[in-house]
Amino acid sequence: MEKFPQVVLHRSKTHAIKRFHPWVFSGAVKRADKGLQSGDVVEVFSDSGEYLGIGHYGTGSVSVRIFSFAEETDLNTLWRKRLQSAYNLRTAAGLTNSLHTNAYRLAFGEGDGIPGMVIDWYNGTAVIQAHSTGMYNQREGFVEALKHVYGSKLKAVYDKSADALSKADKDAETLTGSYLYGEPATDLILENGHGFKIDWIKGQKTGFFIDQRDNRQLLAQYSKGKKILNTFCYSGGFSIYALQAGAQLVHSVDSSAKAIELTEENIKLNEIEAGRHQSYTEDIFDFLRHADEDYDIMVLDPPAFAKSQNARHTAIKAYKRLNQAAIAKMKKGGILFTFSCSQVVDQEMFTGAVTSAAIESGRKISVLHRLTQPADHPVSIYNPEALYLKGLVLYIE
Repeated sequence: MEKFPQVVLHRSKTHAIKRFHPWVFSGAVKRADKGLQSGDVVEVFSDSGEYLGIGHYGTGSVSVRIFSFAEETDLNTLWRKRLQSAYNLRTAAGLTNSLHTNAYRLAFGEGDGIPGMVIDWYNGTAVIQAHSTGMYNQREGFVEALKHVYGSKLKAVYDKSADALSKADKDAETLTGSYLYGEPATDLILENGHGFKIDWIKGQKTGFFIDQRDNRQLLAQYSKGKKILNTFCYSGGFSIYALQAGAQLVHSVDSSAKAIELTEENIKLNEIEAGRHQSYTEDIFDFLRHADEDYDIMVLDPPAFAKSQNARHTAIKAYKRLNQAAIAKMKKGGILFTFSCSQVVDQEMFTGAVTSAAIESGRKISVLHRLTQPADHPVSIYNPEALYLKGLVLYIE
C-alpha cells in the first residue's frame, strides 16, 4: 500500500473539511512533511490523528484540494469511478443520449469530485484541461478512465492544459497542447440542433462556451422578428440561436479576428440567409459608442473581468461601465441579456454593478430572469464557490 506524505491541520481548522468543503487553506495547516512540491498527492489529518481526506498539494493560498474524504490507494480506479459518476449525472440531465446535442461538459472540477480538472465532450473528442499540476500529472489515468466510460464512442483525447496552468505550476514555454489518444473523427458538434465548428487547439477555453447552452436557448425564445446585438460573440453561439429562431437581423461583435472568423464559419455551417447577419471586429465600447442601429435585444457576455480577489473592485467598475453603455443604447421596450463569468464576483456584487448602471440611466428597468450555469456544470452543495456564471435578463422601458 502506497504511503502518501502528510499534512496536519490545526485543531480549530478542521470544521470546513469535516463539512466536505474540498479546500484546505494555508492558514489551516499546522505542519506538513518536508520537501512537498506543488501537485504532490497528500493525505490530510487532524492534530489528533483523525484521517480527513486525500488531495493535491499546492503552494498558493489553497494548500490542498481534496478529491476524496475516504482513504484511497488506487487513484486510477478513483478517476474511473469519478468520471462514471459524472457521466451518470449528465445522463440524468438528458445530455448523453440526446439526438440534438452531442457536446457537454463531462467533468467540472470540484462539482464532480475532481478539483482542478475540466473535461469537455465534443462529439467523440474529449478535451481535457488541467488547472493544477496535480491533475496534470494524472492525465494518463483520465485517458484510461475516458476509455472505460465511452468505449468505442471515444475517438480522441486532446490535452489543452497549457492554457490553464499557471507559470508557477509549469514552464509555459515548453508545455503545449497535444493528443493523448487517437484522432478526432470530426470537429463539428450539435447543440440543441444547431451546428458549430469547434477549434479546441487554437480556440478559447476548450474550444466552445458550453456553459451558455441553456441561456442561448432562452434568447431564442425572444428572438423572432427582432434586431439583436451579440457582443463578445466569440464563435457566434448566441447569434446562431437567434437567427435560427427567426431574428430579423443579428450583429456579432468581438475584438478578436479569430473569433469573428469562427462566427462566420458557423453562419455558413447553419446556412443563414445573406443579409440577416453582419460581423464586426471591433472593441465593444467603441462599437457601442457609435452604434446607431435600433436594437431590440443586446447580449453582453464578456470574458472574466477578474481572475483574482485583487482585481475584483476593478472588475465591478468594468461591469457597471459596460452595462451603462449598453443601457444607453437600448430602445424603449428593449431586452438586455447581461452576464458575468468572474468567479470572484458573486451574484450580489454583479447585480449591484448592473443596478448602479441602471440608476445612472434613470430608466425603469425590470428583471425578467436570473440566469446561471447549466446542469453539466454542477455545484456541490458543500462548495458553493463553484457557482461562477451569473446572468440577468432585463426589460428596459
